Amino acid sequence: MTRWIARVGLLLGCCSSGWAATHVGIAPIPAEVRTDYFVVTIDGRTTSVVHAASSYYLLNFDVNGPATVSVRAVDAHYWDRGVEIQPMRYGIRPVRRGATITFRIPGPVKLSVSRPGDHFADAEMLFLLGSPPDRSGATATTAGVRYYGPGVHHEDIEAKSGDRIYLAPGAVVFGSLNFWQVHDVRVFGRGMVIYDGPQDPLDDSGWLHVPAWHCMAMDHAQRVEVDGITCVTRSRTWQVQMTDSHGIGFYNVNVIGGEAHDANQDGMDWIGSGDTTVRNCFIRASDDDFAIQGNWDGYTDEAMLAPGADVANITIEDSVVSTSISNTLRVGWPKKTFRSAHVTLRNLDVIHSGFGGCVVPFGFVEMWSDSEGRESHKDYRFEDIRLEDFYSLAQLRMVNPPGVQGVVFRNIAAMDGGGMVPSVVSGPVSGVVLDGVRLAGKVAARDADVPLEVSGGAAPVEYGPGLKDVAGNGVVWTYAPGLVRPGEKVTFRVTAPAEGWHYEWLFGDGGRADGPLVEHAFPDAEGTLLDGSGRFRVLLRATHAGDEVWVARGVVVANRVVAALPGVAGVDHRWPVPGPPFAEWNGWLAIPVDGGYTITLLTSRKATMTLDDLPSVRSPELRIQVCGSLGDAVQPVRISAGLRAGLHRIRIQMEPGIENEPTPAAGGPALYWEGPQTPLAPVPGSAEFHLTSVSAAGPH
Repeated sequence: MTRWIARVGLLLGCCSSGWAATHVGIAPIPAEVRTDYFVVTIDGRTTSVVHAASSYYLLNFDVNGPATVSVRAVDAHYWDRGVEIQPMRYGIRPVRRGATITFRIPGPVKLSVSRPGDHFADAEMLFLLGSPPDRSGATATTAGVRYYGPGVHHEDIEAKSGDRIYLAPGAVVFGSLNFWQVHDVRVFGRGMVIYDGPQDPLDDSGWLHVPAWHCMAMDHAQRVEVDGITCVTRSRTWQVQMTDSHGIGFYNVNVIGGEAHDANQDGMDWIGSGDTTVRNCFIRASDDDFAIQGNWDGYTDEAMLAPGADVANITIEDSVVSTSISNTLRVGWPKKTFRSAHVTLRNLDVIHSGFGGCVVPFGFVEMWSDSEGRESHKDYRFEDIRLEDFYSLAQLRMVNPPGVQGVVFRNIAAMDGGGMVPSVVSGPVSGVVLDGVRLAGKVAARDADVPLEVSGGAAPVEYGPGLKDVAGNGVVWTYAPGLVRPGEKVTFRVTAPAEGWHYEWLFGDGGRADGPLVEHAFPDAEGTLLDGSGRFRVLLRATHAGDEVWVARGVVVANRVVAALPGVAGVDHRWPVPGPPFAEWNGWLAIPVDGGYTITLLTSRKATMTLDDLPSVRSPELRIQVCGSLGDAVQPVRISAGLRAGLHRIRIQMEPGIENEPTPAAGGPALYWEGPQTPLAPVPGSAEFHLTSVSAAGPH
């Protein structure tokens, strides 16, 4: 049997029980899945990684304390355009030396490591999946246990009632894990199931409910627990499918799917199921991370219109979730009739959610039905959610009653900017509450702050302040001076600190501090992503009596400061310029005070933006929407710079295309800014010379 590698690391700290040492466990990786595309070292132990699915890579390891991690890429220039390590709440910015990045982890963490903007199905992503040490003690001789040892196994695992199935560290099962009409089953360990089925990559047959058609599948299963297993899906199929099954627990489970065509590869699907707990899991899907349906038997009218079973009592918590293009949670579908109730998502890091749309825009939460559907959804709660890359908060769109009753969003934090398109509440929808929802620089107190569109007879949305400071406001912080250079001390201040609160700062450069008033000097102007932008993601974590609030802002550190320009002669005020090949706008931004600023254009068209004499920036590669939705997805175009107070010339050029209205005001692209006195917000008319809004449809 291949030896399980363990080591005792350096002494890292002292506590009341004595000196603590970090233990790191890494299992040997079978040659069939091993690659040196990335080489990872954890506290001195070096290993290859697993080539998982599509262009995704992963490493499973056990760790019980802080450790130093380095990642070496095969290409010496691999990190030239930057590094992004998520979730953001760890405040990790690595040190880069050529092809190697190095950083510290606090203990068992589940991380995504990529280059900035790489989060689609064709992206290269490395997942570092840390777990606490396995304390089960299971071995090949443990009575009553079906044991899969280190190495490769080719079979579909068919669970039987009462089974205890153990996948040892380093075990790789090429096949599927099936729970068909069974009860009281436990699958545990640190091994991996890799599913690569016969599905047509160009056709949606992944919904089929048959054995060996998914990485994990359940049919009328009762009391099933999956603990510590990694499930990898390479083909175009739903990854974990639960049909008419109840009493299900997923604990420390990793579900990772990659399929080059970027569609129809959900993370977990409940089909007439429920009574499920998902805890401390990592989900990466090429479609919805989680989907709830009453039934699913294909796309024929007969199958779609057949009433489905209830889905109820689902809790998803303490997890990291990511999707390449679709929703974090989707509930329902056109023509469907079923009921769902009592669903809670809490304490989640949503590192990628939604991109573009499938008939309606994607969102963190989507509940969608049409004129032929009769859906009823009650008591949904979303609490302590950290949104990193997201398209919209919610798309709650019903046509027929009873519709949706009771959806509460509490303590939601956008960790780096707002959504790309408005949220929508439409039709028979009531009891929607946004309490302490901070998406674009402040706690939302009205629809325009989200932004949110309410229509079709939906009840007005109720707003609450969430956790408040002593002034009765949401937690707010400022910094000075506004114009920041490398090595210069910056003062960070909570505007109204409250007794009994603890304040922790993460400065986006790897540094951190505690207290309501702190000083910090940024070491360089490379930015959090090491992309040369100078923009650091500064996070304040405020905690009180077990609750926490995250308040994020960008702080731009600049080696160069761009002077304001005199005069306005020759400015072209047409928006857009008619005719091919470009629409163009030339205008002026009135910068209120000296400081570092980030200007963001949201558009679904190919665009170039130039500020003063700084290098132009271009939009990312266009991404077409799916399900026949017209046009491409909205994406950001950003410039960060140090600017003197006064007028600065901005030029936007756009190629012909379809604009998908990223703001409630019809007419196309939107322009946002962020600076020392301006948390992320739309550029107001007063900041533009002779123009009321850059998103206006015609000339002014």
